[in-house]
Amino acid sequence: MFAEIITIGDEILVGQTIDTNSAWMGEKLNEQGVEVLQVRSIRDVDSAIINALNSLDPRSTLVLITGGLGPTKDDLTKHTLHGYFGGEMVRSVEAEENVIRLFKALGRVPQQVNLDQALLPSSCKPLINKMGTASGMWFSKGNVQVISMPGVPYEMKSLMSDYVLPWTETQIKNQNIIHHTLLTQGQGESIIAERLESVENNLPSNITLAYLPSPGMVKLRITGRGENRGDVEGNILRVVSEIKNTIGDILFGEKADKLEELIGILLKEKGCTVATAESCTGGYISSKITSIPGSSAYFKGSVVAYDNSVKEKVLGVDYNDLEKLGAVSEEVVIQMAEGIRKVLNTDYAISTSGIAGPDGGSDEKPVGTVWICVTGPNETIAKKFTFGTHRERNIKKTGLMALDILRKMLVK
Repeated sequence: MFAEIITIGDEILVGQTIDTNSAWMGEKLNEQGVEVLQVRSIRDVDSAIINALNSLDPRSTLVLITGGLGPTKDDLTKHTLHGYFGGEMVRSVEAEENVIRLFKALGRVPQQVNLDQALLPSSCKPLINKMGTASGMWFSKGNVQVISMPGVPYEMKSLMSDYVLPWTETQIKNQNIIHHTLLTQGQGESIIAERLESVENNLPSNITLAYLPSPGMVKLRITGRGENRGDVEGNILRVVSEIKNTIGDILFGEKADKLEELIGILLKEKGCTVATAESCTGGYISSKITSIPGSSAYFKGSVVAYDNSVKEKVLGVDYNDLEKLGAVSEEVVIQMAEGIRKVLNTDYAISTSGIAGPDGGSDEKPVGTVWICVTGPNETIAKKFTFGTHRERNIKKTGLMALDILRKMLVK
């Protein structure tokens, strides 16, 4: 089965809203073996909607549309699809009862404009939206199924889960698409690709390898396709094993693993605690650690020592070192880590100090220069990095690198 996704809304085109719907739908369809041929974002005007429907890929038999189903006059999707597929506008009793139920749960009475959302084209099968007032619509034209859903993500996901995905599952036969993701940290995709050249040159014909870079991390997605699921899984496992043998030194997890989650598991297993002293990362590392439920069992706290006076008075960094060597130095970052470890009485500590940018660099210490220190019961590691000139990427790269240094120290 081949599918297309069309998202409707000027707010997407002007950048006010990020289209997360397409990514979620594409992932769910792919898990079932449905191939998404293209994704398009268009304006909420009838001509754009009609042009999109008239220019579908000839192979497409499933079209998923999100957006433009609200109660206001600027939401034109329902009326445009009515004109395109024909029929009359009829009131769906079930859809109207759903609107009344939702308003009653809020202690409110729906206005006529809300009740009119139950007016739907007779040419569609109504999809009752238990999460909202805008019903979905399922149209059929020849062998093509066109399904219109609200743009609100949780409403779309509800309709997909209730109606679309159960149907697509029954339609897909003899096709398995399996993904396996490996997570790397510390090297760029070009270096990783060079190291994996031999593995890539010998991939089975039904296996592909994709590199998915983001600041501080590269995901490796191994994808297998085939009629026999066991054969596909076997080939994927062999490729995964080869990759692990080749670049095991930079792998830290698989599938949906997170560095901060793995660190939490290791700290719990050891019964140890950690704290952070952050300058250039401004609390990014502590926010990553505390994003994991239960992190209070091993994370004691953090000091964002942005100003030198905080480094000196709270963390105990030597004033002369700050004056002579500067805050971005090995000596200072070590004292920051040791200071927060002492202040909060933890087993491990992370510290960062650097020039995140875009200003503030010098010939000796250009923008992107960062010192990271991780200290524990048995060792202290301080490393210097030069990441680049983009502030946000520098912060993320520093945070992930610091967490990975801690992870490696914990698994020793």
